[in-house]
Amino acid sequence: MITRRAFIWGLAGATVPSPMATSAQTPTKARRIGLLMTTTPAAASHIAAAFADGLRELGHIEGKTVVFEYRWAEGRPERFAEMVADLVRQPVDVIVASSQAPALAAKRATKTIPIVMVNAADPVEVGLVASLARPGGNVTGLSQQLTPEIRAKQLQLLKEVLPKGSRAVVAVLRSPATTVDLREYETTGQALKLRVQFVEVRSRDDLERAFAAMARDRVDALLVPGDTFLFTERQRVAELARERRLPGIYSVREFTEAGGLMSYSARLTEQFRRAAAYVDKILRGASPATLPVESPSQYELVINLKTAKALGLTIPQSLLVRADQVIE
Repeated sequence: MITRRAFIWGLAGATVPSPMATSAQTPTKARRIGLLMTTTPAAASHIAAAFADGLRELGHIEGKTVVFEYRWAEGRPERFAEMVADLVRQPVDVIVASSQAPALAAKRATKTIPIVMVNAADPVEVGLVASLARPGGNVTGLSQQLTPEIRAKQLQLLKEVLPKGSRAVVAVLRSPATTVDLREYETTGQALKLRVQFVEVRSRDDLERAFAAMARDRVDALLVPGDTFLFTERQRVAELARERRLPGIYSVREFTEAGGLMSYSARLTEQFRRAAAYVDKILRGASPATLPVESPSQYELVINLKTAKALGLTIPQSLLVRADQVIE
């Protein structure tokens, strides 16, 4: 991999925290942090590591001053209510919710335990917080990275790798776990002379059918928005895109690292490092009600040249020079 410039927030460390701490290992004064994770340990171990590293840099050591209580939904959102109820019974001192759905489940379960949300799609609209500047309750944290402007930028970048003058068909994958409003893709597509169509995927087995349908419909390119199910299946999604020779742009860099063509996004690992800063403030006495919700301000373009060659694509030099990272 060739890094053109260091990403402003940096990359999380590689240490993976244990998925569950036991009470026998818990020091008397250690603070308990519950983590509601939407995916699996295998899919998100690097994200959990980023959170643990962020806390360690702030002086909180796992097994000494803090204990992590991980709960993994493994792509089954119906488990959130049971998982958060278990954390409340512990009880934990802070709950960290890895996306909007578990944050909502946590807020329904407790009005007193502080909740730090990460990557919430629209926290004001769904009632997680009163406003971004003054959340006003027991929830704060980081909002969704995929604003309408960023989604429009993704389509614009994808068009740059397609043949000039092409009126291409772009398939946007979505699943029941998709929480963002995807209609901006249609609006932006019309302006770019791209026809956007949505393809529903409901399970891992359904991925094969979805990609076969795209081939029958003569889809020219692929766009994958932020989605916890698709994130968990990112390796398979990238493989199928290569097999069907579909250039794609993805909403997190992990897809590009797994073999997708390119991504434009903020780093999930950095969002979890920032979540650690919120937890630190709360453990030191700050109230979530007065901690403003953050939105990402830095985004990175990552291009996988190895995948481009496999697809028979030549990435324009004008795009390569703008990339933050090129994978060869």
